[in-house]
Amino acid sequence: MSTDDVTALIATVEAQERELEFATFDNDDAWRLGCLLVELAITRDLPVTVDVRRGTQQLFHAARPGTVADNDSWIERKVRVVERFGASSFLVGLRSRARGTTFAQQHDLPHQQFAAHGGSFPVRVRGVGIVGAATVSGLPQADDHALVVEGIRAFLA
Repeated sequence: MSTDDVTALIATVEAQERELEFATFDNDDAWRLGCLLVELAITRDLPVTVDVRRGTQQLFHAARPGTVADNDSWIERKVRVVERFGASSFLVGLRSRARGTTFAQQHDLPHQQFAAHGGSFPVRVRGVGIVGAATVSGLPQADDHALVVEGIRAFLA
């Protein structure tokens, strides 16, 4: 992927994060969003694990056939990136790449605790800020990210 492609992708993801804001977000919303993401995965027979949190509380978690326990580890690592950097795990990784480095080199954080790979998207409430994260693990990182974005967009429609 060229530098121009990375720059364009960063702009797209930043626009998604500005666009996809919730009016409110409670436990029932987390359940409905999680179920919507699982339904999308079922209709496409995708082997993903889905996780939705408000703050540090896990409110929804489901693992589809074809996933493994390691997907749970990936979710934890991606969520930590959202919590620490206030942006989607995909965007954080892309920003490092645009600087000509890797997330690991740029931030020197423990690899087993942080993963700036696509799939965890901030749950942002208008006028409040980030209150949680919705995460998918099991597909290539751009596909994990795209599925979460599609689910949130459908939820907010």
